[in-house]
Amino acid sequence: METGVRGAVQSQRPACRPLLRRESAAGPREEDSPACFLSVGVKLGMQSIPIATACTIYHKFFCEINLDAYDPYLVAMSSIYLAGKVEEQHLRTRDIINVSNRYFNPSSEPLELDSRFWELRDSIVQCELLMLRVLRFQVSFQHPHKYLLHYLISLKNWLNRYSWQRTPISVTAWALLRDSYHGGLCLRFRAQHLAVAVLYLALQVYGVEVPAESEAEKPWWQVFSDDLTKPIIDNIVSDLIQIYTMDTEIP
Repeated sequence: METGVRGAVQSQRPACRPLLRRESAAGPREEDSPACFLSVGVKLGMQSIPIATACTIYHKFFCEINLDAYDPYLVAMSSIYLAGKVEEQHLRTRDIINVSNRYFNPSSEPLELDSRFWELRDSIVQCELLMLRVLRFQVSFQHPHKYLLHYLISLKNWLNRYSWQRTPISVTAWALLRDSYHGGLCLRFRAQHLAVAVLYLALQVYGVEVPAESEAEKPWWQVFSDDLTKPIIDNIVSDLIQIYTMDTEIP
């Protein structure tokens, strides 16, 4: 069955030929496209969950397909389009195309409603159908956001008010979670574990200790998730740091 799907995918490759390009001599890079979700998503008024779904769809698609076979920018736009449907925040393809084009090419004018525009629109729709087939229509995901919200509320009640107010733990944890979608952490780790790990890292960054942790029977992070271990947290933190390291190395 998988072989048949892969064969069908390869036969439809022309549907995903590149039609948008960055104003750069360099070719498309996979690390560029997750970054575009945040910028393009915000400009389109997308909420955090649809953006997270778009990133997950993108990463999951390229786990199944060779990056060289498809244009990452077109896949990114199709991921946004599909995520809007999945999370019931429907977006017009015209808006996705214009905002994405402006992101990739800041000095360009909005695309005219000419043959190039309609060709790109058709490619997004065809790429969406292709992605659904490759992912076997499994495009609903459990995200860490609701868990992180619950954990932050609980932790706020544990810490004294002064420690909570003087350090931006909440803001930092949300930023770390958002940035985790630049990589494939959402596919490799459970949602609960990701939520705890970004909270753990935020506390480490500001040197905040959870009260009475040394006297407790189990660490605070295991209270939130029984099956979580310190090596799992270390792996998530290491992968997250690697994302920031990769960003600094991109020319």
